[in-house]
Amino acid sequence: MGNTDKFEMIANRYDTPERIQTAKISSNAIREYLAEPQNKNAIDFGCGTGLAGMELLHDFKSILFLDTSQNMIDQVRRKISDSNIQNADTLCFDLEKDSFSNLHADYIFMVQVLLHIDDVGLILSRLYDILNEKGHLLIVDFNKNEKIVSDMVHNGFDQMELANTMEKIGYRNIRSRTFHTESKIFMGNDASLFILDAGK
Repeated sequence: MGNTDKFEMIANRYDTPERIQTAKISSNAIREYLAEPQNKNAIDFGCGTGLAGMELLHDFKSILFLDTSQNMIDQVRRKISDSNIQNADTLCFDLEKDSFSNLHADYIFMVQVLLHIDDVGLILSRLYDILNEKGHLLIVDFNKNEKIVSDMVHNGFDQMELANTMEKIGYRNIRSRTFHTESKIFMGNDASLFILDAGK
């Protein structure tokens, strides 16, 4: 996944009050789209230090925290161990480089992850393969922002364009909405977050 080296370096200081707050807002938005999740398995894709997934641990039967950065995964493992969490596991894996045929989940959620991914279509297709039938992919990310110019990340996404890309892959019943706006949240710029729910 893009920017792995950067995340390796900042893993031990990633959990700032701002990121913790954004993760809570994002996980609350995700929670609104869950149906009987207590019997379902989830993947926190591109989990970082697990800020969003940790907020949702009690909602699901189990959560797999997956990231390309070993240092980020080590932070998650420490949290799991320190809190004696029983329904979580971790995996360091780069889905952009390889597919994973043994991985399956009822829900996959990704919070501010897609903007770091070079080949968005490839990842969305591989996540579709991981989803169980009637499973759901939940994406939280920034709306497209023309003020952002970066060769490190996408400058957000147009919700309609993203939905069209996902429909071509096979996703169904796609719905999305903007749920949060905040100042200086995206590379020092004011920005808004959307949530998109797509079924298999």
